[in-house]
Amino acid sequence: MNAIAPQVSSVSALPSAEELARALRDASPAEVIAAALETVGREKLALVSSFGTESATLLKVMADVDPAIPVIFLDTGWLFEETLAYRDTLIETLGLKDVRSIKPAEEALSRDDPDRDLWFSDPDACCRIRKVEPLARALKPFDAWLNGRKRFQGNARADIPVVEDDGVRLKFNPFANVSREELEAIFVRAKLPRHPLAASGFLSVGCMPCTSRTAEGEDARAGRWRGRAKTECGIHTMKIS
Repeated sequence: MNAIAPQVSSVSALPSAEELARALRDASPAEVIAAALETVGREKLALVSSFGTESATLLKVMADVDPAIPVIFLDTGWLFEETLAYRDTLIETLGLKDVRSIKPAEEALSRDDPDRDLWFSDPDACCRIRKVEPLARALKPFDAWLNGRKRFQGNARADIPVVEDDGVRLKFNPFANVSREELEAIFVRAKLPRHPLAASGFLSVGCMPCTSRTAEGEDARAGRWRGRAKTECGIHTMKIS
């Protein structure tokens, strides 16, 4: 693949998201990650992972490109113990060298969620203090980030480009074009461990209070915020400054 841009330290000197999206429109996930790495350099690139049911695939591809790329994991305080264990399993299995577990600010929790019931009364506010604000803090040193969204997940994700501008930095979506069958092929080919809850019907795993099993025939994300209009936590729909 042709070089996209030399490594630079100033975000203003980076190629535009539109230029990168055109250049990488038909690129493989590994090529997208390599291009992101070449564009901003390892010190300015992060991968954000939930260590959920599909996360092993993107982490595997990233590890094959460079296992030292920083990985940001949002430990919200409401995660399943199985997710925390899966994080540790994947770190060891894939040889990930820089996984950063980021927690919400204690001040925000004490002020806005002292009784730990904000997930019920105002789930958007709960996501803001437990995910959006911690991610904004964690991403401050970086000029670009990688995430695992796919178009086949539907809703707000149906038309995502391979590269976009999140309002502050470049946002690479290496799996935008990947199908569910291709994801499964990565799992099988690499013999990746599955999330411990996947066999119990949890096809998409987030925080405990807002995650339920998915019934046969339902969309994979149907178990997230079930019964509410909410479909996203906010890290992909709000400006991460």
